[in-house]
Order: sequence, then structure tokens, then C-alpha cells
Amino acid sequence: MSNSKIFIQIAAYRDPQLIPTIKDCIANAKNPENLVFCIAWQHSPDENIDELKAMPNVKIIDIPHEQSKGACWARNLIQQKYDGEKYTLQLDSHHRFVKHWDELVIGMYNQLKAKGHEKPLLTSYIPSFDPDNDPNGRVNTPWRMDFDRFIPEGAVFFLPASIPDWEKLTEPVASRFYSAHFCFTSGQFCKEVPHDPQYYFHGEEISIAVRAFTWGYDLFHPHKIIAWHEYTRKGRTKHWDDHTGSNKEKLADKKDWGERNAECHKRNRVLFSMDGEDHNTINWGPYGFGPVRSLRDYEKYAGLHFGKRAVQQETLDRKYPPNDFKKYSTDDEWEDSFTRVFKHCIDIQVEQVPLDDYDFWCVAFERENGEQLNRRDADESEVKNLLKNARNPNGDKYIKLWREFLCTDQPRKWVVWPHSKSKGWCDKITGNL
Repeated sequence: MSNSKIFIQIAAYRDPQLIPTIKDCIANAKNPENLVFCIAWQHSPDENIDELKAMPNVKIIDIPHEQSKGACWARNLIQQKYDGEKYTLQLDSHHRFVKHWDELVIGMYNQLKAKGHEKPLLTSYIPSFDPDNDPNGRVNTPWRMDFDRFIPEGAVFFLPASIPDWEKLTEPVASRFYSAHFCFTSGQFCKEVPHDPQYYFHGEEISIAVRAFTWGYDLFHPHKIIAWHEYTRKGRTKHWDDHTGSNKEKLADKKDWGERNAECHKRNRVLFSMDGEDHNTINWGPYGFGPVRSLRDYEKYAGLHFGKRAVQQETLDRKYPPNDFKKYSTDDEWEDSFTRVFKHCIDIQVEQVPLDDYDFWCVAFERENGEQLNRRDADESEVKNLLKNARNPNGDKYIKLWREFLCTDQPRKWVVWPHSKSKGWCDKITGNL
């Protein structure tokens, strides 16, 4: 019966973990007959999942990988196959599951319903597993999602963290955010908050979080482990590996991932009216905000301010939402409670810094007019560690130089100016933000 079924959404891009994921999901379900899988299978000609195609409860959307337009596009196709199932579970294609995971997550959902949450949604960056060391490599602590930063393009990034004192908890904990690799809620979510197919990757999760909230969904993190997720992506071809500029002529619409990504970031900034963008310049249709709550309601709940790219201290302190907006007597007082935190990773090719006797690097961020906004140099010790990691034979040959600071406006350029003991000032390395 459809009123007891779970519509399981999986967008899989050339992933060898897909079949093991489906098998483990079925094997560990208490009621496997209630599982209905829909898979957007994006693949090359020599990759097949015939084993899954033979299963009666598996729907396959067959997509040659050159025709794929990214994860959100694929997830939107899946949601169009929703057929009235009571629940839905969105996953990636690389998971493992606890015994009777379906009974556990439905129990949490019903517990929240009984407490008065009309539309509970369970989501998280769930704990990790290692396919090469399984089950020994599984992390056995439930995770939540914490604020990390607004990236220069405007999307919000999150970090996983263990749920404190989870062993003592008897119910899920409130969440500000949404994870695209684990979301369990009412099946109607597929209709009310469909994935925007014009999004590419970044911005997906924060846009869904806010859209879900404005549709009346209450967000929670499971307080017990339901499943594990593989984060490393090792051994898997990614969409952006295939959809590069050099392969554009092979692609269905001759558009590479960089173009899609730039368009997605622009669309996300317009959705949230960031950087002076006008939300109303786009007819959002089913991909805009809902009618139950407003964007400002979400900002008060989560302690984020999209127009300012700013965050409240309660959110930085990782306190559970909702933030206490009632303590502010006026809107101006609430507006003044936000801090703008700029956090960025500067990527430098190791070939750009070939010397071995650097004594420091100037590291600065500048405004549009070239005025210096922040400077915190890398001393000799930090430089040596950065070079050691980047020159490791197993590394990706990039320097990963992180900086974080408070600011009043958005930096537009970074500068790294290495200084060598033998050669003095070397060539400047710069990048736009």
C-alpha cells in the first residue's frame, strides 16, 4: 500500500558503490517490501546495473553521462516519478545502513509528529564509513551540521560535528540546515520542495533548507545513527571530471560544469537577494519560497542574514535553533546583532612556489578599489608545513592556505606575496573573489 511505502531517491553518477548501497539498504530494512527506489543512473556505455533493473521495486532513469546536467537536475527528474508514497528518503549512491533502519527513522518521524510538528524533516551530514575498511571504519557517533562560512560566491557551507551527549538523548535535535545526502520526510516533499534543475551543486543545500522551512517543514537531526555515508569520493568519476571544457563538443548542450556552476551561484544569489540582486527578476514557480513562513522567519530562526552574508554569535557558538530573536526590541537592534565572518581557502599550485628558503609569505585580502582589508602573513613554520603537504607524492599538488577574519564588507581579491631569504620578494600570486 502506498500509505506505508518509502520513495527512495538516489542520483548516481558512474558510482560503483550504487549496487552495494541498494543491497545493504534492502538487507537491513525491517519491511523491504515497502521500499520503492528511483535511481537516476548517469553512466558510460561500459557501466551497467542490470542486476538492479531486474528488481520489481526499482525504477531506473537511464541517462548517458554526456547528457547529464548535474546532481540537482538528476534529483528533479527522480522527484517527477513520485507516486504518492507516504514517505521519501533522499540519499547519495554510497551508503550503509543500521539494522531495521526504516523502523527507526519512521519512529523518529512519528515521535516528532506526536509532539506537534506537522511536517518534520530528518536530515544531517550522517557519519562516515570506509568501503575499504567496512564495517570497522564506521564512525559510531551521530552527526549534526554546523555553520562554516559564506563562500565568496554566496553559498553557505556547513561542517559535520558530533552531537553532544547523544547517548542521553531521547528524541531528534533541531537543525538549521539540510543535507542532500540524507533527508527523510513526508513524500509530499517531492511536490512541495522539488530540486531546482538549474542549480548545479553549491547552493543546493542552503536553498532547500530555506525553501523547506518556508513550506512549514521543521528540520531535525537524528539523535541515533540510521545510516553511514562515504565522503572521500575515491575511485569515483565526478560530474565535473567529464564535463570539462575539453569535452564540450561531446556534451548534449555544449555547456561545461564551470558554466553551470557560475549560473547556479548567480541564481542562488538572486534567490536570497544577495549583493543587491533582485529576487523578483526571476519567476521562481515551484522553486521559490513557500507560503507558510518567510525568508526573514528563517533568518531569525537560524541566525543568518543573507543580505549581509552575516551570522549571529549563537549560530557560531553551535547552539541549537531557534535563535532568541525575541530579545531584540527593534528590527534595527536585530540587524546589528550580526557578525560578518569571512573564511576562505586560497588554492595555489605548488609549481608557483618552487623555492625552499621562504621566510614568510604576505597574505592579504583587498577591497574592490585595491585597499587592504585584512593581512595575516604565513610565517616560516606555516610555509614549511604548507609546502610539505602540497609536495607529498600522494597530495593534489595544491597549497591550501586558509584565512578567517571579521569584516564589514566582502573582499574582492586575495594576494599572496612570498619572500625568500636568498631572492627577497618573489612574484605576487593573486586571485579574484
